[in-house]
Amino acid sequence: MKKKLFFTVFIIMLIAGLAACGKNETKNTVFSKDDLSGKKIGVQLGTTGDTYCSDMEKDKDGTKVERYNKGSDAIQSLKNGTIDAVVIDEQPAKAFVEANSDLMILDEEFTVEDYAICISKDNKELTEKINAAIDELNSEGVIDKIKKNYIGDDTGKYPYETPEETTYDNGTLIMATNAFFKPYEYYENGQVVGIDADLGQAIADKLGMKFEIKDMEFDSIITAVQSGKANIGISGMTVTEDRLKNIDFSTPYTTSKQVIVVRDNNAIKGNTNLADKFKNDFIKDNRYQYILKGLANSIIIVFFAAIIGLVLGFFSAVVRSWHDKNGGLNILNAIVRVYITVIRGTPAMIQLLIIYYIVFASVDVSKMVVAIVAFGINSGAYVSEIFRSGIMAIDNGQFEASRSLGMDFFQTMIFVVLPQVFKNVLPTLANEFIVLLKETSICGYIGLNDVTRGGDIIRSITYDAYLPLILVALIYLTIVLVLTHLVNKLERRLRKNER
Repeated sequence: MKKKLFFTVFIIMLIAGLAACGKNETKNTVFSKDDLSGKKIGVQLGTTGDTYCSDMEKDKDGTKVERYNKGSDAIQSLKNGTIDAVVIDEQPAKAFVEANSDLMILDEEFTVEDYAICISKDNKELTEKINAAIDELNSEGVIDKIKKNYIGDDTGKYPYETPEETTYDNGTLIMATNAFFKPYEYYENGQVVGIDADLGQAIADKLGMKFEIKDMEFDSIITAVQSGKANIGISGMTVTEDRLKNIDFSTPYTTSKQVIVVRDNNAIKGNTNLADKFKNDFIKDNRYQYILKGLANSIIIVFFAAIIGLVLGFFSAVVRSWHDKNGGLNILNAIVRVYITVIRGTPAMIQLLIIYYIVFASVDVSKMVVAIVAFGINSGAYVSEIFRSGIMAIDNGQFEASRSLGMDFFQTMIFVVLPQVFKNVLPTLANEFIVLLKETSICGYIGLNDVTRGGDIIRSITYDAYLPLILVALIYLTIVLVLTHLVNKLERRLRKNER
């Protein structure tokens, strides 16, 4: 087991090292806005750049738009040569180029856009209060200072500080964001900081409210605000006609340019030191902690979700088996069949979002609890069919023999059938828990930090995709190999007892 694990890890790390240190020789062919025609363009979903590039795509001149939830993912695709250019906000573009010497920003701007705060249409009063707060902060010069603190030559000289006389008597202002958009929102020392984070705090101070930030996927922000999981959404968000149908926006708080990022043909290609990349990705500022915290959350979710799945699965399997063998329990059997059909027929991500944004919409419940419940319910449907197939495979003669000894159906199930079923379905059951472990990688859609999101946070800070993704893959692979080894060991022990 140890040799196999070591060999597998070594091979993957070798491949990762070669990939990370490889040179991309793809040449740039975009030198102006006009050159975008017929090219593959990367954009961040929902930005003004997305809107305008989508119009170019409709011209049927071969232009293709690739949409990404994170600007860093678009930049990585550009570096890999899978797209020809990225249209994105000027400030994040500068951060990307600063960290990647093989990229450059074209002098010609693409377009100009305004950023605003999204607020639920059902909360007109809050919209008015936020607009008033933005007006005050503008007149006091606070917003200009916040922007100067993150942009330009005075970076770090104007940190926002809450006024001493501020009181918090009006509840909590919860801000939904996607912290992968430096300098507007990004991670620093484990905290979400940036222009939008400081703006949210300043608005909360004006309203006499405590302030809380919830980091989540970009396309979940408006849903979070609509469902009441967050009061406001601030994430470099542009006002569009489609969004206005579902959400309200404040008055704009800043104006930004969309620019075009391309590969730099004149960049000097230097050798990348894998050790230095590793230190920068994981050691510097203790960035490995994002992975460790995510791993702890993933293990907790899988452990308790597996317990829920076993209980639900066993109960559902017994109900269906009883109905198939003895008849009766028609209503309960129908409910179980609907449960299994719905859960197996819909994606786990959709189930997670429904439980978080709809089922628990009006309940302030921990995201960890939501994830455990969602994945437990999902696992239960599959475990049910695993157990049922094992039960139905037991010869009917054993049921009849048990009844002749005075046992009822449930006693027969517990003392005669289940011990045999467990040994028969153990490999399949282990495979279900492995699938459950990997499914937890979608927790980021509700802003819960798991292993995958921990890697995403590191990528958003370092702009390096290879090592964080490889490490996340290795963590999942290692856990799976360990689980497989333990299950195989248990299976061999159970077989010995049969001799």
